[in-house]
Amino acid sequence: MTARKRLSVLLADDGSQHAQAAIDLLGSLPLPPKTRVSVLRVFTPGQVDLLPAFERTLEATRQRVEQMGIPAQGQVLLGHPAEKIIEVSKEHRTDLILMGAKGLRATLGILLGGVAQQVAEYADCPVLVVRAPWRGLRRVLLVTDGSATSQAAVRYLARFPLPASVDLRVMHVLAPEQQAVAMEMYAASWRPIYVPIYSEEELAARAKREQSQGQAVLKRTCDLLQRHGLTSIPELRRGDAATEMLDYAKENQVDLIVAGSHGWSAIRSWWMGSVSRKLVHYAGCSVLIVKAPHKEVPHGD
Repeated sequence: MTARKRLSVLLADDGSQHAQAAIDLLGSLPLPPKTRVSVLRVFTPGQVDLLPAFERTLEATRQRVEQMGIPAQGQVLLGHPAEKIIEVSKEHRTDLILMGAKGLRATLGILLGGVAQQVAEYADCPVLVVRAPWRGLRRVLLVTDGSATSQAAVRYLARFPLPASVDLRVMHVLAPEQQAVAMEMYAASWRPIYVPIYSEEELAARAKREQSQGQAVLKRTCDLLQRHGLTSIPELRRGDAATEMLDYAKENQVDLIVAGSHGWSAIRSWWMGSVSRKLVHYAGCSVLIVKAPHKEVPHGD
């Protein structure tokens, strides 16, 4: 693995069990010697009376990080949590934002527009969203579609301080097989009918071609990881990409999913259907989102 000389981490702390799991994850990594950690606690105007308590818990977190042998500084800021996390990350030129998946008041999971979701979408640098309980980093699933976005995730993971014994899998998902759809009038309304437009031989040839292309994507990715000293196992699936990834992660007890993301566009709107967005929202394990470089948002790595 190509080691980093240093790693700048922004740890967003809110006192939740998921934030505590993020600290446990941090302590389990073979971090570069010059790693530095900034611990951030954000409070809103309605929480001003709780400021002394927040300062105490922040200091406790900072001390816990330093007890792991990692230099850490702490900061408490007033504002909207997602905005402040992203703002401080840019100021510090952070290599990684580390945060819990759910805060103290999020009892139903990550909701659309939640802090973790917003940071994962808006931040310029990679974001690692951690879910409790933390059981160690034993199996990692890197998902790829062969795009420049996925390649950015591969390069970042190749330099990420993974434990030496980690079981690394690489997944590519082929698009679902499609059927031609036509419409016919039925009972004063339209209903779909499925019309085959390819012969069985043509469908078989198409499936074989797609499988060959998918295997090529996996081979390129695994070869790149191997050049950085990381051995990986390829996994080729077919179906809805996010569903296949989430099911595989659950069935194989994956601890961390790594994915690339296009992030926000110039008009700053949701990228609907984003696989990375679904992973952050629905995965039962931790998720690392790596942004691809583009003109509007400079890459943080």
